Amino acid sequence: MGAKKAGRLSIDDMRNLINKKAGVQVAHNLNKENPTEVTDWIPTGSRWLDSIICRGRLAGIPVGKVTEIAGLEATGKSYMAAQVAANAQKMGIDVVYFDSESAIDPTFLERAGCDVNTILYVQAQSVEFVLETIEELLGSNENRMLFIWDSLALTPAISDVEGDFNPLSSMAVKARILAKGMSKLTVPIANSQSTFLVLNQLKSNITRSPSEALTTPYMTPGGKAMIYAYSLRVWLTGRKAKASFITDEKGFRIGSEVKVKLEKSRFGTQGRQCNFKILWGDEIGVQDEESWLEAIKSSDNVIQSGAWYQLVHEDGTTEKFQAAKWKEKLQNEKFKTRVLQIMDEEIVMKFDTRQGNAEDFYEEKDE
Repeated sequence: MGAKKAGRLSIDDMRNLINKKAGVQVAHNLNKENPTEVTDWIPTGSRWLDSIICRGRLAGIPVGKVTEIAGLEATGKSYMAAQVAANAQKMGIDVVYFDSESAIDPTFLERAGCDVNTILYVQAQSVEFVLETIEELLGSNENRMLFIWDSLALTPAISDVEGDFNPLSSMAVKARILAKGMSKLTVPIANSQSTFLVLNQLKSNITRSPSEALTTPYMTPGGKAMIYAYSLRVWLTGRKAKASFITDEKGFRIGSEVKVKLEKSRFGTQGRQCNFKILWGDEIGVQDEESWLEAIKSSDNVIQSGAWYQLVHEDGTTEKFQAAKWKEKLQNEKFKTRVLQIMDEEIVMKFDTRQGNAEDFYEEKDE
């Protein structure tokens, strides 16, 4: 007698068969659950940035995904990461901070709003060590975690540590390790609703093609596998229309003016830009509220006449103010509520419904 012919399986039967084989739930009914959907976001510290990350909503760093924050020198990568860590703690998320630069101290984290008693600080000995540690923590901990890697560019592979100083002897080793590591970690990170935030350096793209040098002036270490793994890539550079450093009344540098571009976004917003100030003097972090005026200046509800502005309320009444008094005006709850409403309309909703000129949403708004 021949082998018994298999009967026709329903979609539910096939789903159960696959999950039984995998030992965990990997097959899903998308009408009931979408394992790839981001349902939670960690605020970045900049409401303007949070407004451009995901189409149609206020967002942040996506939970369950891998995100890159890359930047030039003195653009505030670590400062922004510290604010993300503080906001994650407020959400009940455990923070693991891998430091390859030996540049983080408790005072810095505290001034950024972090509870240093509950941050797990780890010295990043090698790329392999970071990836293996994340894998082990994901497999032994049911808590949601935020892994911050500061930074990928300066973390060596084991072969780099044990070898000589000839760069040709370990060419592409780190990229191959990262490719294997991310293929193992991406799904566990998503399933555990954890978050992997990778800090990286922007480097000049050395190319023989003049057109490529103009269209792609920067690149980041890590190889193509990391580029594919990132759901969000946030690039920080200096403002080009003015000096990038912020100084105090005596001329001492206390911060940077930063231009932000979404180099990659799986949330429908790739190419969008914003800008803000990051302080690293006595005060630390993104100067969030100061950037709001620039974010809404093009709105019909903000009328400028010389040094004076008028904010138009929903009932048609107006309120006069000067830019120098902006933060003072935001102490008024009615004024602040209206400003945030206009931000949502201009930055989130108009982009979502494709109102106005597309260039307005992608070009940097320099003063």
